[in-house]
This record gives sequence, structure tokens and C-alpha cells, in this order.
Amino acid sequence: MSAAQTVLSDADPSSPVRQLIEAVLPDARVVEVTAMGPDGSASHDLTEKAAGYGAPRRITVARPDGSTQRLVLHTSTANEFGHDRRSDRAAEMLLAFDTFGSIPSHVEVVDVGSLTRDDRFVSLREAGEFYLLTTYAEGHVYAEDLRRIARERRATPADLARCEALARYLVALHAAPGAQPGSYRRAVRDLVGHGEGIFGIIDGYPDDVPGAPPARLQAIERRCVEWRWKLRGRDQRLARTHGDFHPFNIVFDDASRLTLLDTSRGSQGDPADDVTCLAINYVFFAVDAPGAWQGGFRALWQRLWRVYLDGSGSAGALDVAAPFLAWRALVLANPAWYPAVPGRARDALLSFVERALDAPRFDPDDAERVFA
Repeated sequence: MSAAQTVLSDADPSSPVRQLIEAVLPDARVVEVTAMGPDGSASHDLTEKAAGYGAPRRITVARPDGSTQRLVLHTSTANEFGHDRRSDRAAEMLLAFDTFGSIPSHVEVVDVGSLTRDDRFVSLREAGEFYLLTTYAEGHVYAEDLRRIARERRATPADLARCEALARYLVALHAAPGAQPGSYRRAVRDLVGHGEGIFGIIDGYPDDVPGAPPARLQAIERRCVEWRWKLRGRDQRLARTHGDFHPFNIVFDDASRLTLLDTSRGSQGDPADDVTCLAINYVFFAVDAPGAWQGGFRALWQRLWRVYLDGSGSAGALDVAAPFLAWRALVLANPAWYPAVPGRARDALLSFVERALDAPRFDPDDAERVFA
């Protein structure tokens, strides 16, 4: 890397960098801090590197014995190469802390930490796993409603009202456009290639799953990759999304007030993700409960699509729905997630997926064929 300019000297006793070094190396004195570029060469030709994944600074410190040592302070910058979220950049630093010492002749890690909003450094070198503390959602998960409908083979007016409320919630949620450039392509890339996406879910299937042999999964995966290229360039569809809008993340209290859990994947993406995530569960909960589709879930499925499409003012979700539907159905058919799903139900879900992926545009009425 090349030195660009001196940004701090020892004459700055209030510098956060100096305070960090004094905390980590109490006997050291900061002499100089220099910004570094991504390319260490002085030549300017076609091999010149213009971009990197951070904004490093070289720190020169003096020791009591008169010796000097050079350190590098790495900080992350946002970019579209998988570092657009703060959590991505935190993961990059923590992974470096965990792995640099495992490589022979590698530079050593001295510390890892966080830069606070007021430019102070907080060390995390003693940290283990991270935690999250949230409020509690009073009520019951929406999956309990769906289980009741599957048992009773009917949907009540209250069930239809809740379905409509969820559709209208999504209309309002998706009305806010996505704010971060590059996030749509990131969302589509994660849909296919992330460990929680299609590739990762398929990798979680054992080789001998009834209704889902490896060759069938491979063919579905190939179709989804083709859909990734169909979705590229549709950046105008980027919107605020929940990212995991399934019945176990939806809570209703006794007054039918809604609380959601676990927004995911940056809370930006294609609205079709949220709609298909909920919709496919109306098929899933009915697929092994004869009569439940005709008696209850068909009405919910139709109500969700009608209210959402009418409320959003566009049927564009149907143009892109297929790979999102495939992802969610692959989760539901995966025995690691739902071990009690019988082979015939798994086959029905995957057949539904295959028809959707092969069609130029998703037709919600095709759900009828699952129960024919």
C-alpha cells in the first residue's frame, strides 16, 4: 500500500488514535499516523489498483528503548461488494481477528474493536459471541392461526380480516423505496447465492430425501440462476422490505394488533420476497390437510394476492415472483427445517416451484394444481 498523507502527529494528545494506542500498548508513544492507498506502486499503468475494501492508516509508535514499530489501523468503508451493511463490515473485522493468526508469516492482530459515533475506539478483543436484546411481542404467532385452519378445514371472517391486514401492511411497507444504491443486486445475489438463500438451503438437503433427489434440486437451482439474470437491471423495484415475512415472525395479540419479529437481509429488496414468503405458507399448511385448501386456505391465498396487487397499484410482483417463491418453498420442503413433511407433500411443493420457474410470469391460480 502507498502512503498518501500524514493525518496526525504526536502533538495531538486528544486524538482517538493516540488514545487507542495508549490503551493497547501503554508503553508506546504515537509519532505519526499516515493514510494509505490501495496500491503500493508508484507507477500509473493498466495494473494500477483503484479500489480496496477499507481505509487503512499506518501508525508509527516509539518504544521506551528508543525503537520504533509500525502498525496498521484498518477501518471499513461501505461498497457494493458485500460491504454495504454495517453488519458486513463488522463481520469482516471479526473474521480477520479470528483468522490472521492461523496463517504462517501473516501480519499479527493487536486488537479489534468498534469506532463509536463520537469517534472513540472501543476494544472487542475479549468479546465472544454477540447478543441482541429486544422487547417481547405479546400474543401468538400467526402460524397458530394457520394450524387451526388446517385442523378445522375452514377460515373464519376474522382470518380473512387478518390476511387482508397483512396484505395492506405490506403495501404500506413497500411504498417506501430502497435508499442504498446497489442493494437490489445485492438482494438478488443473496437470494440465490447466500448461505440462507437458494444455494445454502439446497446444500442442506440430505441426498436421500423423498421427493427431492439431488438431480431435481440441481435442476431447480439452475433455473434460479437463470432467473437471477432476468432480475438484474430491475433496480427500480428496490423497496423497504421485511425480508422474512413468514407466519412464525408475525404476532397478533388478542386485539389483532400486529407485531413483527426479525426483519432480515438489510430490510431492503424486492417486494415479491415478502409477498411470496407469506403466500407460500397458505399452500404449505394445506398441502397435508385434505380439504383445508378448499375450506380455508384458498380464500386466504386469493385475498392476499388480490389486496396486495390492487393496493400496490402494480402487478409487477408477478413478473419476478418465481425465484422468491422457489426459495421459500425449498425451505419448507427441507427436512432440516420441517422434518415431518411427507414425500408427497414435498413433491407437490417442488412441482409448484418448477412450474413457476418455467413460466414467463407467475400465475397465482396455478396453486389450484397442487390440490387437484
